[in-house]
Amino acid sequence: MANDNINIGIVGLGFMAAMHIRAYREIDGVNVAAICDLDPERLKGDFTKALGNIDSGEPVILDMSQVKAYQDFKELLADDSIDAIDICTPTRTHLFMAKPALASGKHVICEKPLARNIADATELVEAAEQAKGQFMVGMCLRFWPQWAWLKEAVVSGRYGKVQAAHFQRIAEPPAWGQAIYFDGKTSGGALFDLHVHDTDFVQHVFGRPKSVYSTGFTKVSGAIDHVLTQYEVECGAKVSAEGSWAMTPGWGFNMSYRVIFERATADYDVGREDEPLRLFEEGKEKQVIECAGTDGYAGELAHFIDSIRSGKTPSVSAAEGLCTVEICAAEEQSVLTGQSVKLD
Repeated sequence: MANDNINIGIVGLGFMAAMHIRAYREIDGVNVAAICDLDPERLKGDFTKALGNIDSGEPVILDMSQVKAYQDFKELLADDSIDAIDICTPTRTHLFMAKPALASGKHVICEKPLARNIADATELVEAAEQAKGQFMVGMCLRFWPQWAWLKEAVVSGRYGKVQAAHFQRIAEPPAWGQAIYFDGKTSGGALFDLHVHDTDFVQHVFGRPKSVYSTGFTKVSGAIDHVLTQYEVECGAKVSAEGSWAMTPGWGFNMSYRVIFERATADYDVGREDEPLRLFEEGKEKQVIECAGTDGYAGELAHFIDSIRSGKTPSVSAAEGLCTVEICAAEEQSVLTGQSVKLD
């Protein structure tokens, strides 16, 4: 990395790649130097039609005179000018994309979830442990400003202990990539692709749950597309999360949380644009909390780049990614059996 400049190669050119490109542009000394996709149309660098459930702002268009284009992933990995690989391909590809990327000696960030099942996730943990480069799972919610604020509020204890917390991430079925997302056997449905964010955040804040009890149903993918989970956590707080692709088309997308502390209640709703994060503290007027930062994509990728430069393992390691997959698998089992599932 000449002059500490880091060259990124992105593989899988959909909505997530567009969000990542926008985020990399906010980080000094980072270049999106290569892109890779099987579809030659996507290699033109025009992401104006990339759709997702978060407002992506201005369309992303790459100057392809400055960016290398690859259809062959092996050729991208063989490019010595590329320092890090950003994997934005579907979940079903993560094992056979991330494993050779790690073996190539490059740094790797892989979109969530780490894998569809525990066996594949475990294999990736082993590969990451043997790799020379850094490896990070793209769990952007940890870096979303309002969620980072909540994590700090819990850890600091300034409002007392958490008594209850509920997280919600609900949406209509995705209108993009349906051939991928609606194959629940490989995508995991809404539970693994959407709800996974809140599952990961629960373990990030409260530690690995002792057990989970989940209810839910399938609607569009054949896997679990609506899930409501109660997490038994060490501190005794009553923690739950709801995730869904089951809302009627036209409903849109929403993410929110409500956390009851001993001396305050925090209430976040992304749809409440004027005051998304409100704090109700004993003896005080309602406060509207302003959080610095743009979004979780910018935060997570800045953290990834920092880990490359510092040589420190990213906070969302392969092992953390495996833990999240294990919890999601337990939730899926609980829905299917109607029983609480213990986690070791």
